[in-house]
Amino acid sequence: MQPGEPSRTALGAATHRAVHQVLEHGRIFTDPLAGRILGSEAASAAKRAEGDVSQRQLRLFIAVRTRFAEDALRTAFARGARQLVVLGAGLDTYAYRNPLGEDLDIFEVDHPDTQDWKRRLLAEAAIPVPGNLTYVPVDFERETLEDGLTLEGFDPGKRTFFTWLGVVPYLAEEVVFSTLAFIASLPGGAQVVFDYGNPPGKVPGAATENLERRAAAVGEPLRSRFETDELHARLRALGFSSIEDLGPSGIRNRFFAGRGGAPLERGGHILLATAR
Repeated sequence: MQPGEPSRTALGAATHRAVHQVLEHGRIFTDPLAGRILGSEAASAAKRAEGDVSQRQLRLFIAVRTRFAEDALRTAFARGARQLVVLGAGLDTYAYRNPLGEDLDIFEVDHPDTQDWKRRLLAEAAIPVPGNLTYVPVDFERETLEDGLTLEGFDPGKRTFFTWLGVVPYLAEEVVFSTLAFIASLPGGAQVVFDYGNPPGKVPGAATENLERRAAAVGEPLRSRFETDELHARLRALGFSSIEDLGPSGIRNRFFAGRGGAPLERGGHILLATAR
């Protein structure tokens, strides 16, 4: 991020979610607010994307990871989770269309500049802020997640579900694992969904290279990639007892079976880790 500016990658992800509603008719992931929060930019983005097939891979991956996370949250809620923490919330709209009702306390965690920008867009779009939502301003590179949540009334004794989408690749490795260690340590138990990529060389192809170039060009370079087996071992060492990891073939089998496959990002993984 540039000082004083909101995250450009958050805007990019939000744009892909909105365009998915138009070009793929939300068939993987339906979000009636994805376009509203972007205002007139949503229609312009859809028109640009219609003739640009190079963006389809990333757009589908973003739709899939959001669907995966919300499906897992629904299961977690049925099993007793009563807090949701959206890490690096960007322009995520779940809190504003939450189907689980007021029994789920939601904490949106993000950089203060991005959070201020989002709140302006919500006001412009006349999207109301629900009473069970708390904004938690945190700069992950300078503050701890624990400190930010504690200040805003988070209860570590309640079972909690964390979503961390489109964030891990942009953070330093030590920040990633300190955050995961905090999640694993919560006495009430927790689950976390995040996406990650394998190291360069493991994921050859123009799509991966284009993503890296675009991220670097807006001042938000990719900083963390992980070997799958090594990542799983480190998660277990932190205290995560169960890991579900969908790579490209798993994603195709779950979300695109019978549809002739899908040109997804070749190295993209979506992972659900459970502690206690």
